[in-house]
Amino acid sequence: MKQVLIFVFLFLFKFGFSPEVFLPINNPGNRSVEEIQLTEIGRFGVWRKDRPKVPGHFHTGIDIMRPSNNYQNEPVFPIAPGIVISKRDDGPYAQIIIEHQLDEMRFWTVCEHIAGILVSVEDTVFPGTPIARFMNRNELNNYGWQFDHFHFEVLKIKPISLNPTHNTPERYYNSYSLSCYTINELNKYFYDPIEFFNLMRG
Repeated sequence: MKQVLIFVFLFLFKFGFSPEVFLPINNPGNRSVEEIQLTEIGRFGVWRKDRPKVPGHFHTGIDIMRPSNNYQNEPVFPIAPGIVISKRDDGPYAQIIIEHQLDEMRFWTVCEHIAGILVSVEDTVFPGTPIARFMNRNELNNYGWQFDHFHFEVLKIKPISLNPTHNTPERYYNSYSLSCYTINELNKYFYDPIEFFNLMRG
């Protein structure tokens, strides 16, 4: 997978494109990817054991820890310009899916376990403008402190189309988050976000 990312980056560089990909957390000066701290089991590709109603699967993204002690409005940002194609705002699994087009490169990002969503489907988003926030103390007390992070994915393939419901009227897509039972499936659908950041940010 890393070789594929290197090829894409070299292709874009060859044709004069300088990609601007930012971190999804509050990061003054757009500092190093090392600013991102992950939960204990939040790395990409970690095997997640079976749990009630959820079969074992490979972790398809990264679980990003809160970067400060701000438990009121710690923001979440898009990593690149894009268009919101799906929104779920119904509890601890609240989710935004954004479609990005950077020159010839098309990809999708997912932010999940977020709160205070500030965007709607078809909105155009830009780095530096918050789209949501980490859960606050009241929400964590309600849903559980295991959600004191947000889940972030970078997809290679368009997400799964869904029919919206009464409870989720803007949820038009879902990720392949619980569908990766082999490494081949994981690498077919997803980039490792840390590798993606490192390569796209030079």
